[in-house]
Amino acid sequence: MSNNQENSSSTAGLPVVSGAAGAEPIITPPTGTAPTTMQTEDLIVGTGDLVLATSTLTVHYVLMTWSDGKIVESSWSGAPATFPLSGVISGWQEGMPGMKAGGRRLLVLPPEKGYGAAGSGPIAPNETLIFVVDVISVS
Repeated sequence: MSNNQENSSSTAGLPVVSGAAGAEPIITPPTGTAPTTMQTEDLIVGTGDLVLATSTLTVHYVLMTWSDGKIVESSWSGAPATFPLSGVISGWQEGMPGMKAGGRRLLVLPPEKGYGAAGSGPIAPNETLIFVVDVISVS
C-alpha cells in the first residue's frame, strides 16, 4: 500500500510513515532541522464524514517529538480518544479540518502550534511535534 509520499510536495526530511489502515502507524524519525511552519500530509484519504472546526472526533494517534524521534504517546495501546476539535492545541484545530473519517494524516507542528515555550508533561519547551492521526468517526 503506497502512501504517496514520493509524490508529495512536503519539505524534505519529514518523517516517513508506514503501516496499513486500521493498524498502528510506524514512524521513521525525521532528519535535519524541524520545519518552522505547520506541515500536513494525507497518508490515507478517508471516505467518511468530513471533519469541521466544530466537529467532535474519535481518533487514534501517535505523537513523536522531533528533537529525539521518540514516541511520547500513542492511543493505539488502549481506547481511541474522543474530543471536541475546538478544545485541543491549535495545530490540530488548523490541521484536521478537511479530513474525512477513515483517513490518516501526518501533522508536523512547530512549537507555537503545539505546547509552545511552556511545554506540557513529557513535551519539552519549544518542541516540534509529529502526530499521525487516524480519524475513526466524526460527529
